[in-house]
This record gives sequence, structure tokens and C-alpha cells, in this order.
Amino acid sequence: MMLSLPEGYRALVIGASGAIGQALLRQLQSDPRCAGALGVSRQSEPGLDLLNEASIAHCAQSLAGQGPFHLVLDATGALTLNGRGPEKRLDELDAAHLLAALQTNAVGPALVLKHVAPLLATGQRVIWGKLSARVGSIEDNRKGGWYGYRAAKAALNMLLQTAAIEIARRRPMAVVAALQPGTVQSALSQPFVGDDALPPDEAARRLLSVLDHLQPTGRAQFVDHLGRHIPW
Repeated sequence: MMLSLPEGYRALVIGASGAIGQALLRQLQSDPRCAGALGVSRQSEPGLDLLNEASIAHCAQSLAGQGPFHLVLDATGALTLNGRGPEKRLDELDAAHLLAALQTNAVGPALVLKHVAPLLATGQRVIWGKLSARVGSIEDNRKGGWYGYRAAKAALNMLLQTAAIEIARRRPMAVVAALQPGTVQSALSQPFVGDDALPPDEAARRLLSVLDHLQPTGRAQFVDHLGRHIPW
């Protein structure tokens, strides 16, 4: 239950077909304080394709009449692209794969911000939460590898930070957060995780609780599923 948002708040989950996106949507739809929780994805109608700005704009236009939204969660992202997983060494770098990682994990979500952030409520507490990854932290990088995914998440974090500063000018009660969901059981992570991965519903519950307790700072915050801040 999101107690920090107004009674009758409205929520939107982008990337609602993925494991975490589905779990977030289920949690919100079961919250009696939520007046409506919508989910969009490539499979929804209208669909939202991160690689096609026109589809993002069209989807945002179709949602305008169902807002304003107090909570937007962007659960999009991909670790394996075109059948290829993350690079482990420099000699595996490929320009097309690097660009695909940036397009999916940074450029697409930035365009979602461009078209959907105007649908946030004004004069009230609002939250924009975007799934990021701890590996996007430049300071926390101790193992190397995963070049494209790391670079894309670092770029995403900068885009979120820059957008947060702009959003706060019109919506000073806004919270913008880059979220590390932990290792979650999903199609994205399945090839890379062990038996200790979190069930999606538990990850979603934790993320919503963390967001519920964050305070507006005028800047983006990079936090994990336990509420611990991560260095940028």
C-alpha cells in the first residue's frame, strides 16, 4: 500500500509484460488506495516500443485522458539483445551491440520520460521510479565486464538525474528514483542467477515500500530494494 501518495492516486507501469512489471502492476491493482493502475508494454493496445519514438508518443497521448498519474514505474530493460548476452572482455566489444544496449536501456527510457512525464500530477506528491542496476554505478564497479549493459545503465542514471532536476522545477514534491531491484527471478536474469534470486512479487513489494518512504530532494536518488543508497 502506497501511503505517501494521495488517496485515490493513479499509477502507470511501463514494461508491464516483464516479470517485475507484472508484479508491480499486481501490487498496485490490489492497493485499495489506488483508483486505477494501468500497464503498457509492446503487447498492450496501444503498444509502447522503446525503439520507436512515434509509438511512445502515441501511447502517451492515449493515456492522457486517464491521468494525471501520481506514480509512474518504468520496468523496461534488457540484458540479452538479439540473442547475445553481456560482453565479458574488451575483445568481445561490438559497435552494433553497444548501440543496441544504449538504445534499449537508456535512449528508449529517456524518450518515455520526454512523453510521459508531462502526465504527472502537479501540486501533489508524485513518484517516477525507473529500474536501473547496481552495475550502472561507476564508483561501485569492482569486477569489470558487462561493458554495454554497464554503460547503458550509467547513461540512464545520468538522464534520470538531469530529468529529475527539470521535473522538480514544476513539481517540487516529485521523487525520481533509479532502482536496483536485486537479483530477481525473470527471463532477463535467468541465465545469470542462482537459487537465491528474489521472487518478482517480493522484489515489487520491496521497491514500492522504498519509493513510499523516499522524500523529494530536487534530484534523482539511486537506491536498492532495501532502501540503501548506491553511489552514482
